[in-house]
Order: sequence, then structure tokens, then C-alpha cells
Amino acid sequence: MTGPSASGGKRLWLLTVVLAAFSVAAVACGPTGDRSGLSGTIQIDGSSTVFPISQAVAEEFRADGNNGVQIPIGVSGTGGGMKRFTSGDIAISNASRKIRDSEADEARKNGVEFVELRVALDGLSVLVHPDNDFVSCLTKAELEKIWMPGSTVSRWIDVRDDFPDKEIRLYGPGTDSGTFDYFTDEINGAEGATRADYTPSEDDNVLVKGISGDDNSLGYFGYAYYTQNTSRLKLLAVDGGNGCVSPTEETINNGSYSPLSRPLYIYVNKAELERPEMKAFIEFYMNNAAVLATEVGYVPLPDSVYQENLALIR
Repeated sequence: MTGPSASGGKRLWLLTVVLAAFSVAAVACGPTGDRSGLSGTIQIDGSSTVFPISQAVAEEFRADGNNGVQIPIGVSGTGGGMKRFTSGDIAISNASRKIRDSEADEARKNGVEFVELRVALDGLSVLVHPDNDFVSCLTKAELEKIWMPGSTVSRWIDVRDDFPDKEIRLYGPGTDSGTFDYFTDEINGAEGATRADYTPSEDDNVLVKGISGDDNSLGYFGYAYYTQNTSRLKLLAVDGGNGCVSPTEETINNGSYSPLSRPLYIYVNKAELERPEMKAFIEFYMNNAAVLATEVGYVPLPDSVYQENLALIR
């Protein structure tokens, strides 16, 4: 994958600023003004992994003559967003995993009918400090050895005999993160199963800062945050059983980056689609997700998927 575009870099700079406050309001209106006559507020919350896509869509939607529509976006993590979504508090939940059965049951209990829409593909990425010169690939078994509950790994030599006898310090998503859920399920065999002695955050920018500032670091988060920080991080390949494979647009798209390739979602409250501004926003999202997902560092889905999504909301 090529580096981010200039406009993509600008968006991720804005992302860094707004995530420090753990929420973001819609960006300033575009130069064309409010041509659509649409107004209202579309509340979004959830995954910080999906946030860059939804934020980019919100920016472009408002700049496209819809600046009367306010689109505040929270970043409480997939779990936090689902709590608000299933209670009917927000219109859209960003999610880096599928909705759980318990969450779907809660939505039904509260009379919330929803539509699941896939918006992009991600290759959950494993990172170390850029000065790390002894590791370029870890196996799934080694990742499990490091991250499993009760792990006694405290130094790099505990992972592999030819690694140096240096402390290993771990960084990863917090427990409300869908990335945490996905990684623990795929690597440790059960969602939520992990050692507790690591530095957690639902804010991926905090993880970028931690890993890039610690010579003995190891961590994981969504691929887009790596593509926007390539000079500050070293990306590791993962051997899921068929040799070492690094996440790239090609390997994420064809699934060979296994087992850490995954779809990203938004969940939409069906009742909210009765509002014209909401319907227009979701249609705009599906018509522009491929370009904007690429721009912020993710892998677009086939156009047929976005067309199927459009059919679900019409």
C-alpha cells in the first residue's frame, strides 16, 4: 500500500487532536455552504479503529453541501459504543467486530432494530519500536505465549532463545475495544482472555505514542494507525501457520494475512433511517467508503458489498 495522501494525513492530524478529548464534533462547514437544506444531529460512537473512516465520511458529507447536519463522533470503543447503540442513545455504532448475541438481545429488548453494514477491511497489526533489530516476525504460538492469561514472559529471551535478555513492555487496546476482543479470540482462543499486566488504551494514538517511545515495546492495533506512523513504528509479520506474512493491501484483501485480517462495520438504527439527513448520510457513506477507507489507511471492500449495503437501507 502506498503512503497516505496529503488530505489523508490532514485528517489523521485532526484525528490526533480530537481523540485527546475522546470525542469529536463534525468538522467546519465546506466552502460551498449548506445547499441541501438538511439539518439535525447524527450521533455516532464506538470503535477508534473505525473512527477514521466515519470521521472522513462526516467531513466530506458536510463539505458536500450538508453543513446543516451535525455529526459528533465518540470513541468509547466498540463495547462502549454498543452499550449506547443498543439502548437507543445513538444512531450509529462504529464496530471493529460483529455485534455479540447479548448485545443484539439487549437491542431487541429496547426496541432497537438495526442494520449491519461492512465498510472496510483491516489487518490488525503487531508493532515494535523502530530501533528493534532482532525481530521481524512472530508466530501465532509466540504471540499467544506472550499475551495469554498467566503468561510468565517478561523478557524477550523468554519468547525465543536467540532474542536478547531485555525487558519486554506491552501495549494494547483496553477491554472496551473490539480490537482487543478480536485479538484475544484469535490469538488466545477466547474473547477477553489476556494477561493483565500491560498498558491499555481504547485510544490507538496513545498506543502509537507508547510503542514509539519505548525501545522494548510490543503492541497491536488497527492497520491504519500504522500506515500513518510508519517512521515511528516497526511492523512485524505474523506466521499463522503458512509462513511469515506482513499486512498489506493485498494480503489483507486476500486473507493470507491470517489470522488477523478482519472486516470493519457500522451498525445503523433502522428507525433513524426515517430521518432524511440520516438516510442521506448513510447513502453518502456507502457511495464513498471505498475511496475514503483507502485514504485513511484501510482496505476497501468490493463495490458489490457497498451496493448490497445500499439495498439494505432502501
